[in-house]
Amino acid sequence: MNRTKNLYIVLIFSFITALGFSLYFYNHVQEYDEKIAKMKALPSLPQYHIALIGEEKDHDYWRLVGEGAKEAEVIYDTFVEYEGPKRSNPEEQLKLLDMAIQSNVDGIIVQALNENFKVLINEAENKGIPVVTIDTDAPDSMRETYIGTDNYLAGQLAGEALLEDTTGEVNVGVVTGSFQNKHHQLRVEGFKDVIKKEDRIKIVAIEESNILRVESEDKAYQLLNDHKNITAFYGTSSYDGIGIVAAAKSLDRLEDLYVIGFDTLDENIELLKNEELNVVIGQQPFQMGYDSIGIMLDIIKGKTVEDIYYTEVSILRKSDLTASNNKGGADD
Repeated sequence: MNRTKNLYIVLIFSFITALGFSLYFYNHVQEYDEKIAKMKALPSLPQYHIALIGEEKDHDYWRLVGEGAKEAEVIYDTFVEYEGPKRSNPEEQLKLLDMAIQSNVDGIIVQALNENFKVLINEAENKGIPVVTIDTDAPDSMRETYIGTDNYLAGQLAGEALLEDTTGEVNVGVVTGSFQNKHHQLRVEGFKDVIKKEDRIKIVAIEESNILRVESEDKAYQLLNDHKNITAFYGTSSYDGIGIVAAAKSLDRLEDLYVIGFDTLDENIELLKNEELNVVIGQQPFQMGYDSIGIMLDIIKGKTVEDIYYTEVSILRKSDLTASNNKGGADD
């Protein structure tokens, strides 16, 4: 009898143990199935990783370039890693470019501010990483293509506006964002080549703002004090026009001046509406960023691309303003 009782106890214990293991494994299988279902529900990882390196990450202009690229990112199954210095710093940009090369990304879109970028662009290309220059070109490098403003043309348009809108002798003060950066050099060069057609217009001095609002105001103030005969100003970066107007106001000289600014920054548009700026040269940074992604993917996939893709540049006066402002943005 005791033997039978013990056998029943063993069988019951075995049954309970087996049931426990069954429930345990059932629960784990359910959890595993749930995890698999969740993973399947997640979007697939983007096929391509592209690095976008701008001059100044949080600048209005470069923010629009980044927004354009990010909008294209969704369409083209691509992850765009947008980076840039907090303030304009070519050396930091070069470090970011080197990091992108070492990370072996699928493609690099970069502003090539000076000749130092050529070495790293060529290094990337030799490693099989295609490079597209944006906003500022490096035509003598191995880069695949350039997308952005024709900066020489932008300077010419500024010069043509001055010729068209003024009469008699005009003495011009120029405040440029940078003496070293190629795109600012081209904007000054294009401007000079147009105004030299008429002897009545002369540049009396050129100063550098280092792409800083406070310096553009300081340099304009200095120019107005040192050259009492200045009757016009040309600023080649987005903050230069703002600084010029502020300096002229402080000296009660604005009524006497013709002022050309750069880029459709909100503040510049307000100054244009108030007739404190006479002309704004407009660019298309959002379009640059958006188009650069599609062009880069064409390159990655072995398609033929053009050597240069110029985006629109225009002369904007108060009469050209409309209720619907495009995504023109502000440049560096």
